[in-house]
Amino acid sequence: MYLLTNNKSNSYGGKRMKMLSRMLMLSLIMISFTKIMYGQGEAAVPFLLLAPDSRAGAMGESGTGLADNSAAIFWNPAGIAFLTGQEVSITHSNWLPQFKLDLFYDYVTYRNYIESIQGSITSSITYMNYGEFVRTGPDSPDPLGTFRSFDAALTLGYSTKLSSDWGLGLNFRLIHSNLSDKPTAQETGSGVATSVSFDVGAMWRPTSFIIPLIDEDLSNRFSIGMNLSNVGPKIFYIDKAQADPIPTNLRLGFATVLMKDEFNSLTWTLDFSKLLVNKLTKEEIIGTDTVNVTTVDPVYRALFSSWTNKPFKEEIRDIVSSIGLEYWYGNMRDGFMFAVRGGFFYEDPSYGNRKFMTLGSGIRYDIYGFDFSYISTSIFKNGENHPLDNTLRFTLSIGWDSIAEQSTGLPRGI
Repeated sequence: MYLLTNNKSNSYGGKRMKMLSRMLMLSLIMISFTKIMYGQGEAAVPFLLLAPDSRAGAMGESGTGLADNSAAIFWNPAGIAFLTGQEVSITHSNWLPQFKLDLFYDYVTYRNYIESIQGSITSSITYMNYGEFVRTGPDSPDPLGTFRSFDAALTLGYSTKLSSDWGLGLNFRLIHSNLSDKPTAQETGSGVATSVSFDVGAMWRPTSFIIPLIDEDLSNRFSIGMNLSNVGPKIFYIDKAQADPIPTNLRLGFATVLMKDEFNSLTWTLDFSKLLVNKLTKEEIIGTDTVNVTTVDPVYRALFSSWTNKPFKEEIRDIVSSIGLEYWYGNMRDGFMFAVRGGFFYEDPSYGNRKFMTLGSGIRYDIYGFDFSYISTSIFKNGENHPLDNTLRFTLSIGWDSIAEQSTGLPRGI
């Protein structure tokens, strides 16, 4: 039997592999999307829900309706159907800085429009590092060795236009979770698990759209996106009977270009998201004992039961909302553009209670881009010690071979 400690904090961990998994889950509790009393916070591999890029991260973590760069692989792969050329990007963030632990997050993306297949192929690598741990024996704190814990995912996708106004995106994902390399006590196996999932995204970006009654012309200035992500089987480490669902998530997003001229543009975004997991724990009396019994719906059932396992008013409160603004100054014909961004993220107090402001900026110079984002919770009551406070993301991107857009507004592609 072994005990596990974090090498940086030198504190003792759990005695069982399941306890290590829960410890890591607790350190990421703010990225679980529901209150634990309903069991939906028990979704495994929650790193798949992290907003991965600096641009959308600075806009309140809203990007499903905009989705106009390679990070759309996460937000809505259908948005890439409206893009041409190639792009590569890399994002880095030291995650949960308030914990002062060796947690960091990396995200690498690539997209390439190929005319012969009338669409774009995409790929991304997501990596979440939980730090180095020291393995000790059951009777002594003397170290027996060290290991690193991490989660990772490889995503491959394809995006294409169904018509001039509609885009479709599909992703396939391989998920690998490495919490520990050896078992504890009498357990067999290890704290390593692998699973798969897929995403389906759709985007409507009308070339002609006039709002009824007020006659506001939003032609090529408005889009609606939807993304159903992380649809796949449950994942387990030691005991298959204790398998946890992966975080299947539904996003609905809107984007509108409020103003655009030769040198200025202002874009508004709005996202709603809901975790489609139904894992319920309740007390049952068996004989003379009271035990907790957990039931987990398979993914095909949870897509529907996650909307009906609570009263409708509670289901609505379970939806996370985020809003953002982005202002650009400059013109790429001159080779330089500059952006400032802001946003707000809100989660109901009964379902996680994440609430923060986001800020950020970006530049584009020739084919190069740089963006950063900042999360602040300290402006809210008792928010100065929130684990997400002062979180920074940095993104470097390179894009080339894009066809110049012939119309103003949102990208249209070919």
